[in-house]
Amino acid sequence: MVAIIDYGVGNLFSLQSSFAAIGAEVTVTADREVLEKADCILLPGVGAFEDAAKKLRSTGLDKTLKELAAKGKPLMGICLGMQLLFEKSYEYGCHEGLGLLKGSVRPIGDVIPADYKIPHIGWNGLILKKESPLMKYIRPGDCVYFVHSYYAANCDASVIATAEYGAELTAAVAEGNVLGCQFHPEKSGEVGLKILKAFVEMGEKK
Repeated sequence: MVAIIDYGVGNLFSLQSSFAAIGAEVTVTADREVLEKADCILLPGVGAFEDAAKKLRSTGLDKTLKELAAKGKPLMGICLGMQLLFEKSYEYGCHEGLGLLKGSVRPIGDVIPADYKIPHIGWNGLILKKESPLMKYIRPGDCVYFVHSYYAANCDASVIATAEYGAELTAAVAEGNVLGCQFHPEKSGEVGLKILKAFVEMGEKK
Protein backbone atom coordinates (compact mmCIF):
# COMPACT_ATOMS: atom_id res chain seq x y z
CA MET A 1 0.00 0.00 0.00
CA VAL A 2 1.15 3.52 -0.85
CA ALA A 3 0.40 6.17 1.76
CA ILE A 4 0.11 9.74 0.47
CA ILE A 5 0.63 12.21 3.30
CA ASP A 6 -2.21 14.66 3.81
CA TYR A 7 -0.93 17.76 5.59
CA GLY A 8 -2.91 20.38 3.69
CA VAL A 9 -0.35 20.84 0.90
CA GLY A 10 -0.49 19.03 -2.44
CA ASN A 11 -2.59 17.81 -5.33
CA LEU A 12 -3.83 14.63 -3.67
CA PHE A 13 -6.55 13.66 -6.15
CA SER A 14 -4.22 13.57 -9.16
CA LEU A 15 -1.72 11.46 -7.21
CA GLN A 16 -4.42 9.05 -6.07
CA SER A 17 -5.65 8.70 -9.64
CA SER A 18 -2.14 8.04 -10.95
CA PHE A 19 -1.46 5.26 -8.45
CA ALA A 20 -4.89 3.78 -9.19
CA ALA A 21 -4.02 3.81 -12.90
CA ILE A 22 -1.06 1.49 -12.27
CA GLY A 23 -3.10 -0.81 -10.04
CA ALA A 24 -1.53 0.23 -6.74
CA GLU A 25 -3.43 0.26 -3.48
CA VAL A 26 -3.31 3.83 -2.18
CA THR A 27 -4.57 5.77 0.82
CA VAL A 28 -4.39 9.43 1.84
CA THR A 29 -3.58 9.84 5.51
CA ALA A 30 -1.92 11.76 8.31
CA ASP A 31 -2.22 8.83 10.73
CA ARG A 32 1.08 7.49 12.08
CA GLU A 33 -0.26 3.94 12.42
CA VAL A 34 -1.32 3.89 8.78
CA LEU A 35 2.06 5.27 7.70
CA GLU A 36 3.84 2.55 9.68
CA LYS A 37 1.82 -0.15 7.91
CA ALA A 38 2.33 1.30 4.43
CA ASP A 39 4.85 -0.23 2.05
CA CYS A 40 6.00 3.20 0.93
CA ILE A 41 5.20 6.83 1.65
CA LEU A 42 4.75 9.76 -0.71
CA LEU A 43 5.20 13.35 0.44
CA PRO A 44 3.45 15.76 -1.95
CA GLY A 45 3.70 19.53 -1.87
CA VAL A 46 2.88 22.75 -3.66
CA GLY A 47 3.25 26.31 -2.45
CA ALA A 48 5.72 27.87 -0.02
CA PHE A 49 8.46 25.91 1.75
CA GLU A 50 8.09 27.69 5.11
CA ASP A 51 4.34 27.06 5.33
CA ALA A 52 4.68 23.39 4.39
CA ALA A 53 7.53 22.80 6.86
CA LYS A 54 5.49 24.41 9.65
CA LYS A 55 2.50 22.19 8.88
CA LEU A 56 4.67 19.07 9.05
CA ARG A 57 6.12 20.14 12.39
CA SER A 58 2.79 21.19 13.88
CA THR A 59 1.35 17.73 13.24
CA GLY A 60 4.44 15.82 14.33
CA LEU A 61 4.70 14.31 10.86
CA ASP A 62 8.27 15.58 10.53
CA LYS A 63 9.42 13.26 13.35
CA THR A 64 7.35 10.38 12.00
CA LEU A 65 8.88 10.68 8.54
CA LYS A 66 12.42 10.82 9.92
CA GLU A 67 11.81 7.73 12.07
CA LEU A 68 10.25 5.69 9.27
CA ALA A 69 12.93 6.72 6.79
CA ALA A 70 15.58 5.65 9.31
CA LYS A 71 13.92 2.23 9.44
CA GLY A 72 14.31 1.87 5.68
CA LYS A 73 10.76 2.57 4.49
CA PRO A 74 10.78 4.07 0.96
CA LEU A 75 9.88 7.76 1.15
CA MET A 76 9.52 9.95 -1.94
CA GLY A 77 8.89 13.68 -2.10
CA ILE A 78 7.34 15.37 -5.14
CA CYS A 79 7.99 19.02 -6.11
CA LEU A 80 7.90 20.97 -2.83
CA GLY A 81 7.78 17.59 -1.08
CA MET A 82 11.20 16.80 -2.56
CA GLN A 83 12.57 20.16 -1.45
CA LEU A 84 11.41 19.48 2.12
CA LEU A 85 13.70 16.44 2.25
CA PHE A 86 16.77 18.70 2.23
CA GLU A 87 18.50 20.49 5.09
CA LYS A 88 17.27 24.01 4.39
CA SER A 89 15.60 26.32 1.90
CA TYR A 90 16.42 29.90 0.99
CA GLU A 91 12.90 30.71 -0.17
CA TYR A 92 12.05 34.11 1.36
CA GLY A 93 14.53 33.68 4.19
CA CYS A 94 16.25 30.57 5.51
CA HIS A 95 14.06 27.71 6.68
CA GLU A 96 14.87 24.28 8.10
CA GLY A 97 13.86 21.16 6.17
CA LEU A 98 13.72 17.53 7.21
CA GLY A 99 17.45 17.05 6.71
CA LEU A 100 17.07 13.59 5.20
CA LEU A 101 19.24 14.64 2.26
CA LYS A 102 22.29 16.88 2.24
CA GLY A 103 21.85 20.08 0.28
CA SER A 104 19.81 23.26 0.13
CA VAL A 105 16.97 24.71 -1.92
CA ARG A 106 17.77 27.90 -3.82
CA PRO A 107 16.17 30.18 -6.45
CA ILE A 108 16.59 29.02 -10.04
CA GLY A 109 17.09 32.71 -10.89
CA ASP A 110 20.57 32.42 -9.38
CA VAL A 111 21.72 30.03 -12.11
CA ILE A 112 19.56 30.41 -15.22
CA PRO A 113 19.93 33.19 -17.84
CA ALA A 114 18.15 36.45 -17.07
CA ASP A 115 15.84 36.12 -20.07
CA TYR A 116 14.43 32.74 -18.94
CA LYS A 117 10.96 32.82 -17.42
CA ILE A 118 10.39 32.09 -13.75
CA PRO A 119 8.73 29.86 -12.71
CA HIS A 120 10.04 27.12 -14.96
CA ILE A 121 6.87 25.59 -16.38
CA GLY A 122 6.78 22.89 -19.02
CA TRP A 123 8.13 19.63 -20.38
CA ASN A 124 11.83 18.82 -20.25
CA GLY A 125 13.88 15.74 -21.06
CA LEU A 126 15.60 13.91 -18.23
CA ILE A 127 19.38 13.67 -18.16
CA LEU A 128 20.14 10.48 -16.23
CA LYS A 129 23.18 10.83 -13.97
CA LYS A 130 23.40 7.50 -12.19
CA GLU A 131 21.50 4.25 -11.86
CA SER A 132 18.58 4.15 -9.46
CA PRO A 133 15.65 1.75 -8.98
CA LEU A 134 13.38 4.77 -9.35
CA MET A 135 14.50 5.30 -12.94
CA LYS A 136 14.69 1.68 -14.06
CA TYR A 137 11.93 2.13 -16.67
CA ILE A 138 13.17 5.53 -17.87
CA ARG A 139 15.37 6.30 -20.87
CA PRO A 140 17.56 9.39 -21.33
CA GLY A 141 15.50 12.18 -22.85
CA ASP A 142 12.13 10.97 -21.55
CA CYS A 143 10.10 14.12 -20.85
CA VAL A 144 8.45 15.11 -17.58
CA TYR A 145 6.46 18.14 -16.45
CA PHE A 146 7.94 20.84 -14.20
CA VAL A 147 6.46 23.79 -12.30
CA HIS A 148 9.00 25.41 -9.96
CA SER A 149 10.97 28.52 -9.07
CA TYR A 150 13.46 26.85 -6.72
CA TYR A 151 15.80 23.90 -7.13
CA ALA A 152 17.90 21.57 -4.99
CA ALA A 153 21.56 22.66 -4.91
CA ASN A 154 24.79 21.33 -3.37
CA CYS A 155 23.39 17.82 -3.49
CA ASP A 156 25.59 16.04 -6.05
CA ALA A 157 25.77 12.86 -3.95
CA SER A 158 22.04 12.24 -4.30
CA VAL A 159 21.30 13.54 -7.83
CA ILE A 160 20.09 10.79 -10.17
CA ALA A 161 18.66 13.02 -12.93
CA THR A 162 18.79 16.62 -14.07
CA ALA A 163 16.97 18.72 -16.67
CA GLU A 164 18.20 21.55 -18.85
CA TYR A 165 16.57 24.97 -18.41
CA GLY A 166 19.33 27.43 -19.13
CA ALA A 167 21.35 25.42 -16.62
CA GLU A 168 21.30 21.82 -15.42
CA LEU A 169 18.77 21.77 -12.60
CA THR A 170 18.21 18.90 -10.19
CA ALA A 171 15.28 16.82 -11.45
CA ALA A 172 15.40 13.71 -9.23
CA VAL A 173 17.35 12.53 -6.21
CA ALA A 174 17.87 9.28 -4.33
CA GLU A 175 19.86 8.32 -1.27
CA GLY A 176 18.98 4.78 -0.27
CA ASN A 177 15.27 4.66 0.52
CA VAL A 178 14.84 8.47 0.42
CA LEU A 179 13.90 9.75 -3.02
CA GLY A 180 12.51 12.84 -4.68
CA CYS A 181 11.25 14.26 -7.98
CA GLN A 182 11.23 18.01 -8.63
CA PHE A 183 8.83 17.40 -11.51
CA HIS A 184 5.28 16.08 -11.20
CA PRO A 185 5.05 12.37 -12.14
CA GLU A 186 1.26 12.56 -11.85
CA LYS A 187 1.25 15.19 -14.65
CA SER A 188 3.92 13.52 -16.79
CA GLY A 189 1.86 10.95 -18.71
CA GLU A 190 3.22 7.44 -19.26
CA VAL A 191 6.73 8.44 -18.20
CA GLY A 192 5.44 9.64 -14.84
CA LEU A 193 3.41 6.47 -14.33
CA LYS A 194 6.55 4.39 -14.96
CA ILE A 195 8.35 6.30 -12.21
CA LEU A 196 5.47 5.79 -9.79
CA LYS A 197 5.41 2.09 -10.70
CA ALA A 198 9.12 1.78 -9.89
CA PHE A 199 8.52 3.51 -6.55
CA VAL A 200 5.72 1.07 -5.67
CA GLU A 201 7.98 -1.84 -6.54
CA MET A 202 10.63 -0.51 -4.15
CA GLY A 203 8.08 -0.75 -1.35
CA GLU A 204 7.05 -4.25 -2.35
CA LYS A 205 10.66 -5.48 -2.26
CA LYS A 206 11.39 -4.09 1.19
